[in-house]
Amino acid sequence: MADSVDASRAGALLTVDLGAVRDNYRLLAGKTKGACAAVMKADAYGLGMEQVAPALALEGCRAFFTAHLDEAVRLRQLVPEDSVIYVLHGAPPGTARDCYQYDLRPVLNDPGQVDEWRRLAQTLGRVLPAAIQLDTGMSRMGLAPSDLAALSSQPGWLDGIEPALVMSHLACADEPEHPMNESQRRRFDALREVFPGVPASLANSSGVFLGSAYHYDLLRPGAALYGINPQPGRANPLKQAVSLHARIVQVRTVHDGDVVGYGAHHLVSGERRIATVAVGYADGWFRALSGRGFAFVDGVRVPVVGRVSMDSMGLDVTGIPPERVVPGAEVELMGASHSVDEVAGLAGTIGYEVLTRLGSRFHRRYV
Repeated sequence: MADSVDASRAGALLTVDLGAVRDNYRLLAGKTKGACAAVMKADAYGLGMEQVAPALALEGCRAFFTAHLDEAVRLRQLVPEDSVIYVLHGAPPGTARDCYQYDLRPVLNDPGQVDEWRRLAQTLGRVLPAAIQLDTGMSRMGLAPSDLAALSSQPGWLDGIEPALVMSHLACADEPEHPMNESQRRRFDALREVFPGVPASLANSSGVFLGSAYHYDLLRPGAALYGINPQPGRANPLKQAVSLHARIVQVRTVHDGDVVGYGAHHLVSGERRIATVAVGYADGWFRALSGRGFAFVDGVRVPVVGRVSMDSMGLDVTGIPPERVVPGAEVELMGASHSVDEVAGLAGTIGYEVLTRLGSRFHRRYV
């Protein structure tokens, strides 16, 4: 669960724009004639499930996905009673009854999960809904074609189970021209013939933008809700929902031949002014941004100098008006001037990792 520290004591301010999240949901939901879910895993991708889920419910979202069972239990208390919550990893062995108790739907990924859910249904004398995930080539989770063939050849293999959704996951949806997209779609169509009339879902965030052939009955966006670009290399149609501003701890003038930071890797040339800010890799800010990342002061880019430390890093603020860079003043690490995807590109990773690494030492503000 995302924590928040007192604003006066925090080294940085993390702002989450719930209005942007709602706008993004409307844009995505508007692309389908079917329904649109919201993926809430990893505490709503680091933004805070307790705040994000009710905001999406206000937009009419009634289908949610988490990765873990415990996430789903938390989510059940946050959304309207008529909401459907799917657990992507299914119920861990021995916890199927927990899914039933909290009115959750496991995503059944292997024969063992199918068997446990069926046995619980028989014990309770009830028909229990669940999603069935099919592996269409990603080799991550879901019933392999051989699993499905073996199970479906057994009479009564779904006794007590109501397949409420049949789904799969795209491996290369962020590469629209990748041949695996069409390959997976065709495999999905072939495998789901075992479940005639059951609603289907294939499109993740990037899959939404592959076209209506991938939409089926339910979209499952996650990252796109939070402003991560689902179409790398193209203009982002979504609003950035997160900004991060770090506070300056100290400003000093350094001179020709001085060094900045661990390892003495940054050698100063001439006279420079260095601002130390209170964000480091313990806060989720990537050490890989050492000597290559940037912050912004009033829209002016200032480079990270030296190594990103556990709790701090240095910025070269030479040329910025001195009254704008004093202890307590804020610099933008991510926001209007520096998108989550740009930060990710500099760090050699993806926006998903940037958001889900955001630390617990920030003051969190929701607008």
